[in-house]
Amino acid sequence: MKDQQTSLADVAARPGPGAGGPQDASAQGGACVSVVLPYPFASGYSYLRPDDLSLAPGDFVLVPLGGREVPGVVWALEESSEVAAEKLKPVLARFDVPPLSESHRQFLEWLARYTVTPLGSVVKLTLGSGQALVPPTPRKALRLASESPGEDALRLTAARRKVLETAADGLARSARDLASEAGVGPSVVKGLLEAGALEQVALPPERLPEPDPDAPGPTLSSQQQAAADTLKAEVREGGFQVTLLDGVTGSGKTEVYFEAVAEALRAGRQVLVLLPEIALSAQWTDRFEQRFGVAPALWHSDVPTKRRRRIWRAVAEGDAKLVVGARSALFLPFQDLGLVVVDEEQEGAYKQEDGVVYHARDMAVVRARCADCPIVLVSATPSIESLVNAEAGKYGHLALPERHGGASLPSVELIDLKAKPPKPIGAIRPAWLSDPLRAALNETLAQGEQALLFLNRRGYAPLTLCRACGHRIACPNCSAWLVEHRLAGHLQCHHCGYRGPVPRSCPACGAEDSLTAVGPGVERLAEEVRALLPEARLEVLSSDLLLGPLALEEAVRRIESHAVDVIIGTQLVAKGHHFPLLTCVGVVDADLGLQGGDPRAFERTYQMLHQVAGRAGRAKAPGRVFLQTYVPEHPVMQALAAGDREGFVSLEIETRQEGSLPPFARLAAVVVASRDEERLEAACRHLARSRPEADGLMVLGPAPAPLALLRGWRRNRFLLRARRDVPLQNHIRAWLAGLPAKAGVRVQVDIDPYSFL
Repeated sequence: MKDQQTSLADVAARPGPGAGGPQDASAQGGACVSVVLPYPFASGYSYLRPDDLSLAPGDFVLVPLGGREVPGVVWALEESSEVAAEKLKPVLARFDVPPLSESHRQFLEWLARYTVTPLGSVVKLTLGSGQALVPPTPRKALRLASESPGEDALRLTAARRKVLETAADGLARSARDLASEAGVGPSVVKGLLEAGALEQVALPPERLPEPDPDAPGPTLSSQQQAAADTLKAEVREGGFQVTLLDGVTGSGKTEVYFEAVAEALRAGRQVLVLLPEIALSAQWTDRFEQRFGVAPALWHSDVPTKRRRRIWRAVAEGDAKLVVGARSALFLPFQDLGLVVVDEEQEGAYKQEDGVVYHARDMAVVRARCADCPIVLVSATPSIESLVNAEAGKYGHLALPERHGGASLPSVELIDLKAKPPKPIGAIRPAWLSDPLRAALNETLAQGEQALLFLNRRGYAPLTLCRACGHRIACPNCSAWLVEHRLAGHLQCHHCGYRGPVPRSCPACGAEDSLTAVGPGVERLAEEVRALLPEARLEVLSSDLLLGPLALEEAVRRIESHAVDVIIGTQLVAKGHHFPLLTCVGVVDADLGLQGGDPRAFERTYQMLHQVAGRAGRAKAPGRVFLQTYVPEHPVMQALAAGDREGFVSLEIETRQEGSLPPFARLAAVVVASRDEERLEAACRHLARSRPEADGLMVLGPAPAPLALLRGWRRNRFLLRARRDVPLQNHIRAWLAGLPAKAGVRVQVDIDPYSFL
C-alpha cells in the first residue's frame, strides 16, 4: 500500500500556477471542496482548497485520510464547511487526468440511491485503486546517436554494420524491433548502445488504434438493412432512446448493430459494447476486427493490469473510441458516450452479486440516459422485462425473424426419458444418452458433420454419496455438496472455491470403497461418448478445463477447423458461437433449470435451451435438436418443440402478472450474515420488530437463505415485495438505518434479485 501511495503522490500535480489537467468553466475559488473517496462512505468529505490550486467538480485529487494519502473525486465546490476550518485538511494535489464528466457523476449518484449503497463504494467501481491516474511510463526506443564514435572505436562486425544500416533512416525503434529488423541478436544492439553508437530516447505512450467506420461491411438483407437504418438514424439524431434488437439465432444481429457502431464512430463519439461473459469476447473481437480493421479495446478481469490502466486513461482522454467488455466496463470514465450496446441482454451473468449489487443491463440503460445517447439491447430470446417495456412503447422494437443467408431454424424433437431411458454401455453404468440421441450422433458423424452435447453442469459428478450410510460429502464452508472433478483429481465447491482430495473411505462411517459418484457432469458425459464413439474427436468446453479466454479461443479454432467431431459443453457453448458444420445438438438434461423457487426459472430455461438449440444448422445443412426430458408436457418443452416463442412469452407474462412478480411488481432481498449465530439472530430479531409497514409493501422473513452457509458466513434473508409505485429503496434505507452497527454482522441489499441463493 505504501508503494501505491508514493507513486500516486509522485505523479499528482502539486499546488502551483497552472498545475494539473484541463479545467472547465465550473472551476471556482470556493474555500472548500467535497471529495468522494473510494470507501463505503455515504457522502463526500470536506477539504480545504489551496489558494494556488484551481479545482472543479469531477477532478481527480490526492487528499490526506488518517495517516495516508488517497485518491478521490471532487464532487462539489463549497464556500464553507460545517466542520471548523482549523480541522480541515487541504487537498494535496490534482491529477493530470480529464475530470469525471457530469453525466458519469449523475450516473454514479443514481446507482448509489437505487442500490442503497454508499456513494463511495460506487465511486470505487470507477476509480479502483487509483493506479490508472498514474501516467504511463514513456516507451524507451533507440536511434543513431547524434555524435557516434568512429568505426575504429566501435570495432564494427558484420552484425553491428547491419544494425547501423537499419538505424540509418533515423527512426526510433525498440531494442527488440531494431534487432529483429537487422536480423541480429539483442546483445549486438546492447553493445552498440553501450559503445555510444546508439542513443536512448523516450517516445510518448502508444495510442490505441482507431477503428475505420467506413471499412466495407457484409451485404445486408433487406430486413437487416431496414433495422440498421433505424439504428443509424437514432445515433445521428442523438438523445436517449432504448431499442430492443430482437432476432432469431443466426439472423445477423451483430452485423446490424455494427452499422450503428460505425455511425457513432463516424461522428467521433465513443461506443461501449457490453458482453455477458469473457468467453464471448474472442469470436466477437474477430468479427469486429474483420469489420473495422482493428481489434477493439477489451475490458474484463483477465486483461493484464498494465493494459487495463492504459485503456482506462485512453477512455478518460477520449482516445479509446470503442470498448467491449464485461459489466465492469460500464464504469469506465467515458467523456463523450454516443452509443451503448448490450449484447445477449437477457443473460443473468449481467447481475453483479458481490459488493455493489446491480444488474449491468438495467444500469446501462441509466448510463445511456445520463449521457443522453441511444442504447441497443440485443437478444434472440429477450427478457420478459424488455419485452414488456417494448409492448408498452417504452422501448423501440426491431425484429429479425429469419436467419441470414437462407439458413433455416433447426427442428426440435423431445425425447421422453420415461419411455426411452438411457441404456448402459459396457462398464458405463448408469448412462445418460438415450437411443434416439445416440443414433443421431452416429448419423451426424457419418455425414462428416459436427454434434454438440449440452449439459450445464461442470466436473464429473455433482454429488459424492456413501452407499453404506448415505453420507453426502459437503463443503465445510457452504451449505452445498462438493462436485467431483475427476480429471483434476479433487472435490470442489463451486460457491467458495474450496478444494479437497477424494477420500478413500467414507468420512462418516469409515466404509472402504463405498463412495460413488451421483449424477452426470460434462467429464462423465465425455466418458460415455468415448465408449459410444471411440473414433470420435472430442472437445470438452467448461470453465474448469479452459482457463481463460485464450484457451477457449484455441478450442474454438479447433472446432472451426473440423479438428473436433463432438463438442461437450456447459453454457460456454450456448450462445455467440458460429460453427458452420454443427448440425446436431443434444441437450442431455433439459429439465435441469426448472426446479427451485426462482420466479424466472421457466424463462431462464427457455432462453438457455433456445440459445443452445440455435447453434445447430447455421449454414447450409439443416439442424436437428434433441431435448431429453422427463416432463415433455411442460410448457417450456412444448414451446421449444413447436417453435412457439410468442405463446410461451404470453403465458409467462400472464403468470407474472397474476402472481404480482417482476416486472409487474418489485422485489428486494435483504441478506443478513454473520459467522456468529447469536449475533445473526439478534440482528434479524431487531429487523423483524422494526420491519417497514406501508400500503403495497410486504416483508417476508427472516428465513434461512437457500445457501444458509456461504464461505463460512451464516445467512438469513428478508424478501420484500412492493407495488411499482411504492418507494421501495426509501423504506429499506430508513429500515436499515435503525439497525445498530455490530462488528461481525453484514447486511447486503439486492434490489431486483436475479439469484435466490
